[in-house]
Amino acid sequence: MAATSVTLLGTAQDGGVPQPGCINECCMDPHGGVVRTRHPVALGVTDARGDRHLFEATRALSAQLSLWAAADGRQLNKLDSVWLTHGHLGHVEGLGQFGCEAWGIQNLALHCSKSMLDFVKANPMWRPLISDGHLSPNPFDTDVPVEIVPSLSVTPIQVPHRDEHTDTHAFLLAGENRRLLFLPDHDSWEMTLDIHGADDPRAWFRSLRADIVLLDGTFWSSSELGGKAGEIGHPPVKETLELLDNRRRGDPQIIFIHMNHSNPLHDEKSAESAHLRALGWEIGRQPMTFTI
Repeated sequence: MAATSVTLLGTAQDGGVPQPGCINECCMDPHGGVVRTRHPVALGVTDARGDRHLFEATRALSAQLSLWAAADGRQLNKLDSVWLTHGHLGHVEGLGQFGCEAWGIQNLALHCSKSMLDFVKANPMWRPLISDGHLSPNPFDTDVPVEIVPSLSVTPIQVPHRDEHTDTHAFLLAGENRRLLFLPDHDSWEMTLDIHGADDPRAWFRSLRADIVLLDGTFWSSSELGGKAGEIGHPPVKETLELLDNRRRGDPQIIFIHMNHSNPLHDEKSAESAHLRALGWEIGRQPMTFTI
């Protein structure tokens, strides 16, 4: 039986890179040209049966489907389900692409929490996606695994994160051979570890038996955005690295994702990138592919 493949379709925070309105060096060169392009975070998962499951619905949907098709050699117009972590902009603004104005897909399974589903139903732009049959709701329960095929299950894990619209979940994907934790957003290690009864990130990852962790790396430090980064949430990468220190034998492969446009980790030649790699950890690239 073929293994499940997971393709990282984007590495940036909700605004992507370049971020609209940004004319700083992180997004533009001195002459106004684009330095780099990074899509908002999303995953493409192809199971052993060949069915395809999209995690997050970003505004870069079309480009991400093309990346995914190139990575796994399958048609870009095949999609069997979509999974949402929470209701913030970059993770859901592509939902409208499934409607009659764009793709017009029918009966696409929508896996999300009950509060996320209520949010979709309450939005006049998205409500027709359900009433017109484009999306078929499949609300999940926290900590209850959802079997996609016998060789792949997804367990939603609730995490604290500015839940003004919906609650927020990470996803633990359990394949036949390995387990992958997808955690693009959470507010702080103190809060996350507290609700999961763990002393540190390493202990929590061990309790989940995670082999691969795609981890919230939104800001390098709280001083980004003129100091406003510390007010937005997300544990700074510097803090996470202090908690993890050097990679040890038996540690999972940790890849930082969901990086804000201001994050120096977007620059592979930066001192921050070199420091992170020297500790044994990784920076997400699109389209990295993992087998689980």
